[in-house]
This record gives sequence, C-alpha cells and structure tokens, in this order.
Amino acid sequence: MWLFIAFLAVPLIEIALFIQVGGLIGLWPTLVVVILTAILGTWLVKQQGRMAIGQLQSSFSDLQDPSEPLAHGAMILIAGALLLTPGFFTDAVGFALLAPPVRMAVFAWARKRVTVARFEMGPDPRHPAGPGRDPHAPRGPSDVIEGEFTELPDGKNPNHPGSGWTRH
Repeated sequence: MWLFIAFLAVPLIEIALFIQVGGLIGLWPTLVVVILTAILGTWLVKQQGRMAIGQLQSSFSDLQDPSEPLAHGAMILIAGALLLTPGFFTDAVGFALLAPPVRMAVFAWARKRVTVARFEMGPDPRHPAGPGRDPHAPRGPSDVIEGEFTELPDGKNPNHPGSGWTRH
C-alpha cells in the first residue's frame, strides 16, 4: 500500500513543484535548473561512489563487517537514480542521500529494523575445516587425497591416438 501511495504522490508533488517554480522563474530557467541538478548530481554520485567502493574494499581487506559500506553504496546508487529523474522533489531527496550524515541516520534506522541471523567472514579459529577455512593454511592428515600417476615423456608423439581428454 505504501508503494502505491509513493507512486501516486511523487509524480503529483513533482508536477505541483514544476508549476510553482515555472510560474516564479519561467519555463527556460526551470529547465536549466533541472538539467544542472542532473549534471551536478551525476558528478557528486561519481565522487561519493568512488569513496564508497574504497571503504567497501578496505572493510573486506580488514575482514570487517561490510554492511555499512554496502548500505552507503546502495543509498548512493538510489540517490543517483533520483538525481537523474527530472524533478525538484526527487532532486532534494537525492541530494539529501548524498550527505553522509543523512546516510548514517538512514543506516541506523534500518539497522534497528533488520536482524542478521548469521554473519561469517574469514577463517574461523574454532572450526578450521569449515567454510571460512584459509585455503593457504597447511592441511591436516584428513585432507590427503591418494592417487596414482604416470610420468609422460616431454614432447608429443605424432602417432599417438590421444586420450579423448585432449585434442591432438
């Protein structure tokens, strides 16, 4: 129901704002303002997006919880979509989402309403053979795979029919 109200209310708000602003400053200045906010918004989204990707990469490399940088990145993406949508209301919401304090407040509000059942990242010292096990760690005796092999001479034999696994 809330989504229906938003899809109904946002265009009505935008039309009302276009009429009001266009009546105050005229048609062409209104269109110039809309185009300039889209250009400025695109530039700001690009800058903020680079910073969010850097923060996300550092959280992964430091083995920290990446949920906050991911949320900031998602909000920057939404802000970009809103800023590219022509209108004053969507521009205001988009520019607000580009402000880090607003994003932090939205993230804090969302964090209170979302429950994470499980979060796992990196090796778990309690379960060294589990899914978070370091692939470069030395393997124990239970990780040994036995097999047979035959050494082949260097170079190809032109009369060899092939094994079916390779093309000759």
